[in-house]
Amino acid sequence: MAPDKASTKDRLLDAAAELFYRDGVSIGVEALCRSAGVSKRSMYQLFGSKDEVLAASLERRVPEYEARLVPPPEDAATPRERILGLFERLEQGSGEPDYRGCPFLAALVELKDPEHPASAVARTVKERLQSAFRTEAEQGGARDPELLARQLMLIFDGASARAGAGLETLQGLTKPTVTALLDASGMR
Repeated sequence: MAPDKASTKDRLLDAAAELFYRDGVSIGVEALCRSAGVSKRSMYQLFGSKDEVLAASLERRVPEYEARLVPPPEDAATPRERILGLFERLEQGSGEPDYRGCPFLAALVELKDPEHPASAVARTVKERLQSAFRTEAEQGGARDPELLARQLMLIFDGASARAGAGLETLQGLTKPTVTALLDASGMR
């Protein structure tokens, strides 16, 4: 790909990530292109639709998002400590002024279409996080790892949504809630 094409694509994906996260997925193509400093023609040469831009912008966020939340496998912490650490990082991130919640949950809620290409990306990310919770629960001796993973997702997504909407401050809230849940599940 020519350097100017890569630059155009990067600008589109950067603008899409910022606008969709800040303002929602209903942003129009014209506003997206204006923000990226590219023509609509250029956008359509790179992507078949705004839906494809949204999916690609979410896909591009996955590695950083997962690296921030899930510790590497060589992390020496216990499964319980790794789960609590994830919620601690959620609490810290939610305190940032531009925090709008989980971008993947927001896309799923806003799109409401399970067949949308961005919904597929977001659903995969959420499934991987739940799978990571289940693995930690199994390793930590939880009585019902699948149930615990689902409960942790409920707390994670609910906390993300409430903090993202400005309805809740998470500091000092999610870790004690998760601690009680881990205790009740028999997790070490």
